[in-house]
Amino acid sequence: MTSQDDLFHPVIELPETTRRARYDRLVGLDDLKLRLRKEAILLADPRRLQTWADTFHEGPVAALDLFADRAPLFVFAGDVGSGKSALAESFGCDLADQLHLPVFLYRLKLATRGSGLVGEMTSLIGDAFSHLHAAGRRAVGTRGVNLVLILVVDEADALVQSREAQQMHHEDRAGVDAFLAGIDSLAGAKVPVLVVLCTNRVGALDPAVMRRAAATFTFTRPDDQQRHAVLTQALHGTAVRPETVDKLVAITGPSTGRPGYTFSDLTQRLVPAAILRAFPDRPVADEDLLTLAEQIQPSPVFTEEHR
Repeated sequence: MTSQDDLFHPVIELPETTRRARYDRLVGLDDLKLRLRKEAILLADPRRLQTWADTFHEGPVAALDLFADRAPLFVFAGDVGSGKSALAESFGCDLADQLHLPVFLYRLKLATRGSGLVGEMTSLIGDAFSHLHAAGRRAVGTRGVNLVLILVVDEADALVQSREAQQMHHEDRAGVDAFLAGIDSLAGAKVPVLVVLCTNRVGALDPAVMRRAAATFTFTRPDDQQRHAVLTQALHGTAVRPETVDKLVAITGPSTGRPGYTFSDLTQRLVPAAILRAFPDRPVADEDLLTLAEQIQPSPVFTEEHR
């Protein structure tokens, strides 16, 4: 069997300082975060659903059977810079807080796709799921779940592209089959393993993968309220005026022929550029931000044609 180090990036135990801060910076996504929290809790520890039913309903609740064999699979879909990868790697901090358990973050290496040799990709994906199964079984003790595992697959369309694609290689088709078999093996297995696929090209994912997803979360560019929240948080501690933030919200929004800023445009380009413009001689000024907001072009919209 392929070693864990060859399959995954270094495993990270959550909560962890860097990723907790990343999770907290994803403001304006409260509804999405709440839905994700509920879905993740029930897939990681299904007993909690029965506890809820016993508390609030009399007798058996037939609807609980609908949850029994759901695949522990989430799809995070959205444009570049929309926060999907950041949330995928950080929501485990919130889950750890809610369950009062450690959460271990696994990130699949793209090298797991193999070199194209017959049977290699299938074997590598199978080994990855075998590792998850083994770790998941060890995570369940006589008193229930004692830890949770989250596997994040970034650029998932490179791994589970639709088998209907004409240019798809036989080995890639076999890899998709292996991935589906791995997900099916987790469904109903009662092991605390969650799998998250992140993609910019949700339309390129195999339909069978989409059908198995317990939930699909769609990430969009921030609206006015979300941009205001992001900028207010990022500029806390500066002397930037509230009315300047309002102007920035307007400038960074969509306009004719130009999309609005992404979350990463705001937090990784605009605000850092303003700080660097002032450093080390003076405080950041309102004019720094307003000027840069007019100059910086938002990330182009990613479309299915961008491959």
